[in-house]
Amino acid sequence: MQAAGIEWDEGTGKQNQQGKLTGLSFVLTGTLPNLTREDAKELIEQAGGKVSGSVSKKTSHVVAGSEAGSKLEKAQALGVSILDEAGLRQLLDA
Repeated sequence: MQAAGIEWDEGTGKQNQQGKLTGLSFVLTGTLPNLTREDAKELIEQAGGKVSGSVSKKTSHVVAGSEAGSKLEKAQALGVSILDEAGLRQLLDA
């Protein structure tokens, strides 16, 4: 493809990034006090983590804000770690 003149930046793939949260998967639920879900997702991905839309046994952490619903209940039933926004920030800053 490069021979045909197609160029790309090889360092932009979020999945290839290594960081503090590499290998961890997160689910966002509820309303966070200071972050939008999109902002939280971006911070997690920039640190190497993955964000999923549903909770499973493979979920590392659920980040729960106010009015969290069934995702929080499922995380509790599966014994998945539950964080609030401050807990997420602590992981990012560690």
